[in-house]
Order: sequence, then structure tokens, then C-alpha cells
Amino acid sequence: MAKKVKNMAAKKFDLEKHLAEEHHDLGRGTKLRDAILGGQDGLVNVLGVILGVAAATYETRIVIIAGLAATFAESISMAAVAYTSTKAEEDFYRSQYEKEKAEVEKGSPTEVEEVREIYRRNGFGGKMLEAIVKKITSDKKVWLDFMMHEELGLDKPQGGAFNSALLVGVAALIGSVIPLAAFFFLPVTQAIYSSLVLSALVLFAAGVVKARLTTGKWWKSGLELMMIGMISAIVGYAVGALLGVAIA
Repeated sequence: MAKKVKNMAAKKFDLEKHLAEEHHDLGRGTKLRDAILGGQDGLVNVLGVILGVAAATYETRIVIIAGLAATFAESISMAAVAYTSTKAEEDFYRSQYEKEKAEVEKGSPTEVEEVREIYRRNGFGGKMLEAIVKKITSDKKVWLDFMMHEELGLDKPQGGAFNSALLVGVAALIGSVIPLAAFFFLPVTQAIYSSLVLSALVLFAAGVVKARLTTGKWWKSGLELMMIGMISAIVGYAVGALLGVAIA
């Protein structure tokens, strides 16, 4: 009997560990999303800007000024967007949580029926169904969490608005500097090619890392991010070249 209890306790500990690991993975996924969002957006946008300016003027000083202006504007803007969007997500979750909590607290028959219907759609019936419904609705915390996840499809936002804004902003700043770096050391023509090559390699590497940490083929994910950046660069360069011709 004691051995059985010990085995049950071990299984419970393993389950709790598994749930904690899943929660950690969810948080890591949120951070990965923010890092890629900021870094990719910063790199791609600044790459398009500086190539456009370089094609129009071929003056290093102007390219660097435009690049730095775009870098800081982009990082601050992305951080602000990350903060407001995450805050909106948190506020929406909180409002839905309070609505469901009020219904659960008063033991709404509608909420009970919704639990029953969810399990009925999953193939449960008879005494087993009623036992499950009774078990879930007997604990208001479990009941509330169940309704948030299963009925509304909502999970509590991870990381917080400030942390998300900080990560996105820093990632955007780092990503923005990558295509600009070559213009500090090389003539404009050489810097254009160096910036393109370096940006393409970084975007490909970011795609590979994303695939390794999530799912998908590494080469496909790398090429996808790289192509997005190169298309932006081509558009920026074409606009700059056309403007340069028009000005001339």
C-alpha cells in the first residue's frame, strides 16, 4: 500500500513537472516571437531605407544619417506597438476572465451546460459525462480555467507588456544596425553589396533558429525570412534609383 502511494506521488510530481515545462515553453515561444518580430522588422525596414537612399544619392553621410534616423524611429515604434498590442491582449483576457468568473461564482446553469456540451462533443456520455461535469464544476478555480481555455480558447498572456516592448525594441535596434554597419567602413557601392549579403545571411540564420526551436524545415524557414528581406531591399533600391534618375 505504501509503495502504491509512493508511486502515485511520483506520478503526480512528474505531471506537475511536465506542466511547468509546458508553461516555460509557452513563455519561451512568446519571447521568440517578440525577438523575431523586432529583429526582422528592424533589419528589413532599415535595409530598404538605406538602399533606397544609397541608390538615389550615393553619398555615405546621407545614407548613414537616414539609416540612423530609421533605426531609432523603428526601434521606438516597434517597442510602442509591442507594448500597446500586448496590453490590449492582457486587457481583453482580463475582461473575459471577469465575465466568466462572475458566471462561475453564481453557478450559472448555462455554464454547467456548456461544460457538458464540450465533453459531449468529445464523445463522452451517460454517467461518465455527468461525473466529469460534476468534478469540474465542484472546483470553481478549475471550472473557470476550463471555461477560459476550452470555451473561449484563451490562454493567459505571457511575459507582460513592458517585457515584450523591451525585447521587441532591443531586437529591432540590433536588427536595424546590421544592414547599416557596412556603410561606416566601405564606399557606398561596396557597402550596398556587403549590406545585402550580411542581411541575407542574418535573416537566413534567424529562420533556421526559428525552425530549430519550433517546427518546420530549417532551410525552408531560413529561405522564407531571407526572401522577405531581399524583396524589401529590391523595392527600396528600385524606388531610390528611380528617384535618383528623376532628380538628376
